Amino acid sequence: MSDTATPRQVFEALLHGITTGDLAGLWQLYAEDCVVEIPFARPEPLRYEGLAAMKEHFGNPLAGRLQIVAEDVQVHQTTDPELIVGEWVYRFTAGDRTVASRNIQVMRVRGGRIVWSRDFHDHGAVAELIAG
Repeated sequence: MSDTATPRQVFEALLHGITTGDLAGLWQLYAEDCVVEIPFARPEPLRYEGLAAMKEHFGNPLAGRLQIVAEDVQVHQTTDPELIVGEWVYRFTAGDRTVASRNIQVMRVRGGRIVWSRDFHDHGAVAELIAG
């Protein structure tokens, strides 16, 4: 991503990488001092700080076990040019089982990099699918 990428372009690149399984370079979408909050993660909320944490996060071995499709993607611009809100539905498939998970992500992008996001995902749906 270039330093002039818009928040929408960065969001779309992130979603594309996740749904295609091309996770290895996604950490590069984040700023050096980024903060990512996932308040509904289970068993407890998650908070990632900095590029090293994001690089480790996107190295998650679970990702290869799931097929992920994003549907009904909507991006809402705000009056703050750095801030967007994305809404979508993920369809996760493992074997012959599929679950849907609604998602909302509030993201601040500065200089073409994510500096902060708060991600609201239905982690229970994914846990149920994996548990199987």
